[in-house]
Amino acid sequence: MEQLLFSLNATIPVFLVMVLSYILKQLKVLDEPFIKTLNSFNYKVTLPALVFRDIAESDFYSVWDTKYVLYCFFVTLICISVIWLLAAIFYKNKASLGEFIQASYRSSAAVLGIAFIQNIYGNSGMAPLMIIGTVPLYNIAAVLILSFTGPGAHGLDRASLKASVKGILTNPIIIGILLGMLTSALKLSFPTILSKTINNISGLATPLALIALGAGFEGRKAIKQVKPTAVATLLKLVVFPCLFLPLAVALDFTGPKLVAILVMLGSPTTVSCHIMAKNMGHEGTLTSSAVVATTFLSSITLTFFLFVLRSMGLI
Repeated sequence: MEQLLFSLNATIPVFLVMVLSYILKQLKVLDEPFIKTLNSFNYKVTLPALVFRDIAESDFYSVWDTKYVLYCFFVTLICISVIWLLAAIFYKNKASLGEFIQASYRSSAAVLGIAFIQNIYGNSGMAPLMIIGTVPLYNIAAVLILSFTGPGAHGLDRASLKASVKGILTNPIIIGILLGMLTSALKLSFPTILSKTINNISGLATPLALIALGAGFEGRKAIKQVKPTAVATLLKLVVFPCLFLPLAVALDFTGPKLVAILVMLGSPTTVSCHIMAKNMGHEGTLTSSAVVATTFLSSITLTFFLFVLRSMGLI
C-alpha cells in the first residue's frame, strides 16, 4: 500500500492540474491567446530557469554521467529506427506513416517530464542529462521522417532540416542546461538577490507548464484513427518501457536516473508532434489523436511502472 500511495502521489497531482486547467478552458476562464503566450513564456523563460538552477546548484563533476547520456541517446535511436523500419513494412496508410512513427517515439520529456520528476524529487533530477541525450535527436529524426513520408514527399526537406538544427542550437532549455553545467563546473556563485530571483522564476515552471498543457488539450480531435492510435499508444506507454527499463536496471541506473528514463520511454507523445506535422504538410489527425490517448492513459501506465520500480526498491 505504501508503494501504491507513493506512485499515486507522484502521478495523479500532475494530471489533476491538467484536468483542472482543461475545465477552466471549457468555462472560458482561459482562452487561446493566453495559452499561446503561456506556452511561449514557459518554453523561453521558466523551464530554462528551472534546469539552469538545478544544475548550477549541483556538483557538475559528480552529476555528469557519460554512460547515462549515451544510454538515453542510443535507446532513443533504437526506438526510432525500429519503428521506422517496421512501420515502413507493415503500415499500409503511407500518407500518415510519418505521423505514426513520430507519435510512437517522441515523448514530452522536457515539459511534462520535468514536471513529473519535480513532483517526486522537488527538483528536475536527472531530466537535464536525459534531455541532452534525447531532445536533439527527437527533432532531427522528426524532420527526416516527416520529409521522407506523407503527402507529396520528395525526400529531405533541407530548409526544415536547417531550421531544426538552428532550433536545437537556440533551444532555450538546452541553453539553460549548458549554462547551468558551465556555472556548476566553474563553481560560480550568484548574489542572494539574483539567486532568489532565479528561484522565483523557476518555481513557476511546473505549475504553469501543466496549466498550459491541460488548457491546450484538444479532446475533440481524439481517437479519429483508432487502430494506428492504439498501436502508437501501446508502443509509447507500454512496449518501450518494458523493453528498456530492465536494461537500465542492468546498467545500475536507479533513483532519479531511472525515473528520468521512465519519463523518456513512457511519457505521453508531445504536443509539438502535431505542430511539426502540420507545418510540414501532414494532416495531423493521427498525431493529435495519439497526443490525447497517450496523455490520458499515461496517468495509469506511469503510475503502474512507478509502483513496480518502487516495490523493487529501485526508486
